[in-house]
Amino acid sequence: MISSRLTSKAQTTVPLAVRNALGVGPGDDLAYEIMGDSVRLTKARPVERDDPFVHFDEWATEADARAYADL
Repeated sequence: MISSRLTSKAQTTVPLAVRNALGVGPGDDLAYEIMGDSVRLTKARPVERDDPFVHFDEWATEADARAYADL
């Protein structure tokens, strides 16, 4: 069994063996599924979001990309 300690701010470090088993790293999201008195921890699936700008191509030229590259 692998364990970790909860801090006073309710934070914990996910042990390396668990991170490796889940294939997670910095910036990844985790999902928690509560099942009675246990919790299943998994790597969260990415949420597909609609891109409201996908149909606007007025500013999709190379010149626009260069002009707005530093924003």
